[in-house]
Amino acid sequence: MSPKLKKFLKSWAINTLAVGLACLILHNHIQYKDRNAVYLFAASLLLGILNAILKPIIMFLALPLLVLTLGLFMFVINALLLYFVGVLLSPYFSVDTFGSAFLGALIISVVSVVLNSLTGGGRARVQIRRGDRAPKDPGPRGGGPVIDV
Repeated sequence: MSPKLKKFLKSWAINTLAVGLACLILHNHIQYKDRNAVYLFAASLLLGILNAILKPIIMFLALPLLVLTLGLFMFVINALLLYFVGVLLSPYFSVDTFGSAFLGALIISVVSVVLNSLTGGGRARVQIRRGDRAPKDPGPRGGGPVIDV
């Protein structure tokens, strides 16, 4: 199995678990038909496709709002995409209101971040190094502290 396919399947599984947990927590507001897992998998796949295709376009168009709200408008964009999934899969996956889409998107985001960090799929890395990080010869710039970003 190729690494890209593994990464896609892992991302899809994490997204499906996150959407399933949002459906479980908000069971009267976000639900899939007959508790059939096929509809849950379809909803999470469509959400992933919309996140890959539409989200960058929406983010570009909403860039002033994103800057003005210091990125908090991303929660609104995520809620819009989840609500749109509910509209597209209307008889099989439903999202009642924008408020429940907002809460569902918040739950999905938190669960995805936690599961990605636990499985090593996230982009963030923490690296701890012991020892002296300052250069041995201070040179012309001085011997101040070194900050790696």
